[in-house]
Amino acid sequence: MGETVLVLGGRSEIGLAVAQRLAPGATVVLAARRADDLDAEEKLLLAAGAAAVDRVEFDADDLAAQRAVLLDVVRRHHRLDVVVVAFGLLGDQRRAERDPDHAVQIVHTDYVAHVAVLTHLAAIVRTQGHGTLVVFSSVAGARVRRANYVYGSAKAGLDGFASGLADALHGSGARLLLVRPGFVIGRMTEGMTPAPFSSTPDQVADATVEGLRSGRGEVWVPRVLRPIFAVLRHAPRALWRRMPR
Repeated sequence: MGETVLVLGGRSEIGLAVAQRLAPGATVVLAARRADDLDAEEKLLLAAGAAAVDRVEFDADDLAAQRAVLLDVVRRHHRLDVVVVAFGLLGDQRRAERDPDHAVQIVHTDYVAHVAVLTHLAAIVRTQGHGTLVVFSSVAGARVRRANYVYGSAKAGLDGFASGLADALHGSGARLLLVRPGFVIGRMTEGMTPAPFSSTPDQVADATVEGLRSGRGEVWVPRVLRPIFAVLRHAPRALWRRMPR
């Protein structure tokens, strides 16, 4: 029987690119708002070799509904082999600096909703005794920059939570893969000037799947960002506050 791959954030470019690579012979479950409007995504995955594609209505920010959605997926598909947690909100930094509601919205989606859903998922994969959770952090959270500190702070929190959860899952048979991309050129960043060492959703997906298959716990995309940020973490604050996004 093929694997069950669940993508939380079924329209995510990165999530879909990862799912395409895992699709051959698998059942892929796309969880997103307006799940009845995922025809193009379903066609893409079937063309990639998925045995079946299921759609699930999922609003990450509706914390009270998360558990029921996940348990229903397990009930219908019996297990979760890979869960790609790919929802997120970049938001508008300038607006967030003057609009507390928008700042909280970013933090709620990118941190609070992730904490809730990962806690539910951890219980499921522990019970199964297997399964891999894929979590997308960001170099924006490696050291928070003035230019995008609201989004960066949410990613910093998520990075810490996911790192701790990975350790908590050790020995359970389940595991967590934490992916830290740099600037990703795609729909979310359309119109923005790419940062140095940028990548595409396909490049992030390739690195993610390589990490899954090699059993790694962390992946930086591109790899060169790991030593770069090992140095940048110690940059003087006067210099760091002038760093671009």
